[in-house]
Amino acid sequence: MMSALDAIMAINAERGDAVVVGTMTPSRYWGAVSPNPDLDLPVFGAMGKASSVALGLALARPDKRVLVLDGDGALLMNLGTLVTIASQQPANLVHFVFEDGAYVTTGGQPVPGAGKFNLADMARGAGIHESYEFDNLEDLVSELPVIVTKRGPVFVALKVSHPEEQPEIRVGKTGVAMRRLAARLRGE
Repeated sequence: MMSALDAIMAINAERGDAVVVGTMTPSRYWGAVSPNPDLDLPVFGAMGKASSVALGLALARPDKRVLVLDGDGALLMNLGTLVTIASQQPANLVHFVFEDGAYVTTGGQPVPGAGKFNLADMARGAGIHESYEFDNLEDLVSELPVIVTKRGPVFVALKVSHPEEQPEIRVGKTGVAMRRLAARLRGE
């Protein structure tokens, strides 16, 4: 198992000019390390929908790589998104899922079936052929430069743990981030 913050820093190192859509807990870490908030879209208050938002962006802007930072609990609330992503085959989408077995943002309640399912296998079964799973930071860091440049859709399950103290979450910023991202994508 790797630290969620270490995984975020590894992804950030390979981000380039990609748009990053994050859900709740991963956005906490991302907001603390991202050097380009104009291309970040934290999705709060819509648990389970970050992957759908990212898919829409990937389809609307095939010229931009789109990374989605999702949680295992959030993905389980919207598993149909895997089939939809596979059906649409966005070449520019990389879907990272932080698998910690808990709803960290809402108090740490266990995710149903934690430890009994394999999200990478589910993604593969839905039709996302480029599907990976990592529980070791060194392996992730080694493979990430190739993974983020593969023709998508790409799915990456990350087995992570969280520190006791997490960065403060900036709730209520989704609308502001959407306007900032739209302006940046229009070239303003």
